[in-house]
Amino acid sequence: MKFQSLRGMQDIFQSDSKKWHQLRQAYQLVLNRYGIGEVQNPILENLNLFVRTVGDSSDIVNKELYSFQDRNGDFIALRPEGTAGFIRSIIEKKIEHESHKAYYAGPMFRYERPQKGRFRQFHQLGVEYVGFPEGDADLEIISIVADLLEELGISQKAVIHINHLGSSEVKQQYCNVLKEFLMDYKDSLSEIDQKRLESNPLRVLDSKDESAQDILALQEVPRYEEFLTEEHLQLLNDINDTFQERVDISIDHKLVRGLDYYTGLVFEVLSNELGAQDSFIGGGRYDNLILELGGKEQSAIGFAVGLDRLLTLFEPSNEDRKKIIFINLAGSNRHHAYKIASNIRALSKKVSVESILTDASLKSQLRKANKLGGDFALIIGDDEITSGNFIWKDLNEGTQEFVTLEQLTGKITHL
Repeated sequence: MKFQSLRGMQDIFQSDSKKWHQLRQAYQLVLNRYGIGEVQNPILENLNLFVRTVGDSSDIVNKELYSFQDRNGDFIALRPEGTAGFIRSIIEKKIEHESHKAYYAGPMFRYERPQKGRFRQFHQLGVEYVGFPEGDADLEIISIVADLLEELGISQKAVIHINHLGSSEVKQQYCNVLKEFLMDYKDSLSEIDQKRLESNPLRVLDSKDESAQDILALQEVPRYEEFLTEEHLQLLNDINDTFQERVDISIDHKLVRGLDYYTGLVFEVLSNELGAQDSFIGGGRYDNLILELGGKEQSAIGFAVGLDRLLTLFEPSNEDRKKIIFINLAGSNRHHAYKIASNIRALSKKVSVESILTDASLKSQLRKANKLGGDFALIIGDDEITSGNFIWKDLNEGTQEFVTLEQLTGKITHL
């Protein structure tokens, strides 16, 4: 019987790992500039944590959670996002009253229909700021996003959409007015949007259904910005003024985000190069979430990056590292040859020394060296060990020469 990976679960091999490695280096470089430290939370959490935080009206809870009952009878879920687990952890450690600048990265799980850029096991980078009220922290969060786009060389491919949901009271007031308006069109809405209308009318604004889009295009639709205060609108203008020269910013009052815990600033980063799944960064302020989960009242804002989608936009740089292929033809002295290879690996971080672990002929191993993309081959046999002169072959030029250990050291350090 042959086994296959589960639908929507992908294997990542060496060729892709190099691109992932450069992506991780890039975002860690940016986050280090801001003094943001890494946290690691479990992949498994209590099911009710996500019901409470994400919202029982959300698609994530209703259709996408991977959940099960364990042997102890507890209901468990694979995490669909990272904020809930992080907030749970700081409340559990009784440090939610402190300020935190944290990031995490790892796999998340949602039972979605797999398509380009969307997997059932996907990878996410999350950044969370806790203990910082609205204002400077919101500007810094957008600054981090702008820096990420620039560091990855994709600023020209992206647009940051921003909106403000106001206070909890403003959000509820707008929901009531929007629901009253949409009730006149309820029969024209899809079954899913009718359920959203009852549980959380804001979700209808996020609907991709054509009938909902037609209704929302009407002139008389209640406009969110009319419910916001001058301070709310000013924050959006401040963000736009601060970053518009670095990245494309769009104030989008129809943007509401898909998670129930958002209040205040919300934002998404879109790219038309991603097709239908065009959003790859999203976040916002969630000042009430910590209190709702049993902690102390505390301001908070954060965002998540869909790394799988980001990877399709990111063009990794060509590594400067030179590859040396080590071909060991020695017999009883093989360990001496390996000692030489081991020593030259330590000479420079700019080179890699890859061994061909086989007893094949020299001709066969040289073919393998070229297939591996080697720049040079170091060939050592019994005669070379005895004489102290080793064969150094330039695989690009096709030339070769004998070198002493001292000459070999010089070549390695100057590559």
